[in-house]
Parts: sequence; C-alpha cells; structure tokens
Amino acid sequence: MIDLDVADGLWTVTLNRPDKANSLTRAMLVRLAGIAEEADAAGARALVLTGAGKVFSAGADLDEARAGLATDPVWERLSGAIAALPCLTVAALNGTLAGGAMGMALACDLRIAVPGAKVFYPVMRLGFLPQPSDPGRLVALVGPARAKAILMAGQRIETAEALAWGLIDRVVEPDALTDTARALAADALAATPDHAAAIKRMIG
Repeated sequence: MIDLDVADGLWTVTLNRPDKANSLTRAMLVRLAGIAEEADAAGARALVLTGAGKVFSAGADLDEARAGLATDPVWERLSGAIAALPCLTVAALNGTLAGGAMGMALACDLRIAVPGAKVFYPVMRLGFLPQPSDPGRLVALVGPARAKAILMAGQRIETAEALAWGLIDRVVEPDALTDTARALAADALAATPDHAAAIKRMIG
C-alpha cells in the first residue's frame, strides 16, 4: 500500500490505497517513517510524497483509529523523520488532504496540489488532539488565527484559499502534478547532498 521508486537521488513515495481514500493504517505509517529514515541514511537528494487516485489521504483508517491509532506515536515518528531530512521534500497532493495525514504534508518543504483538493483536520469534532508538532508547523505557514480556523473551527479549506494562505505553494493540473514535483526538485537533484543540506539549514 506504499510504493517507492528511487532513481538518480529522487525518492518518490506513493500512498496506494485508493479504494480506501488512501486512509492510513499503522503498518503504512511505519513503512512511510522507515522510508524517510532510509532516505536520510542513503543521502537522498529529494523526496516526493504523493498518492494514487483522487484523494491524497483521508487520514487514519477509521477502524484502526478507534482501536488507538489516532494517538499512536508513529505519526510523530513519521512527520519528524520527514522534517529531519536534509534534502528537499515535496508533498504532491493529488487530492484532498485530511486528518492525521496533514502531519506528513506539513513536514515537507513544499506543498503543491491539484484543483479541487481540500484541506481539513477535524480533531475538534472527533475528540482527538492533533499530533504534537502539527499545530506549530501549521502556525508557521498560515498564522495562529487560520490555524485555529482549521483545528478548532473545523474549516475545510478550498484550494484557492489554501494557496492564498500559504498552506500550499502552487496549484497544478492533475496530469502535470508529477512533472511539476520533479521540476521543483531538479536543482536539488543536480546539487550534492551536502550543498542542499547546507542551504536548508540556513533557511531553518
């Protein structure tokens, strides 16, 4: 349910459970975290995270969420591993981004999305807390009031608004999503890992 393609320093990771809106099981999260950690150890020069089908991810698999996945530390392991990568990371959102899946996208350096993709994180309604690092990353992108609109008011943010807020960085047509992600990674792929890492550290 997680596909990995590695070619010339570019690691492309695809959530591949489209029949379940790419909802995330614990096994999928462990695999994703492991891939991010492997990419770090292998000196990946760029990592692209995307999904199969028309939804990036609906968040946690509901059955597993009820059984405790919603509060499992694996979410933080995953977002922390992505955030720690010294290479360029791009979330290529092929559709709606919801719930706990927000963490991995927020941890990426760049987020691009197709028209019609919505972003929402219904932790207030569901009675869960967001993952610990998610609110801080969200505030860094959109500011505290807009973070509260998402996390506390349960707002579903449409693509155009997400772009205006800085939650996503570019809107691209579905058939150009993969090529756009690769184009964004082109300079990083042409650089040495140390050079890319040094620039990323300077940005903070």
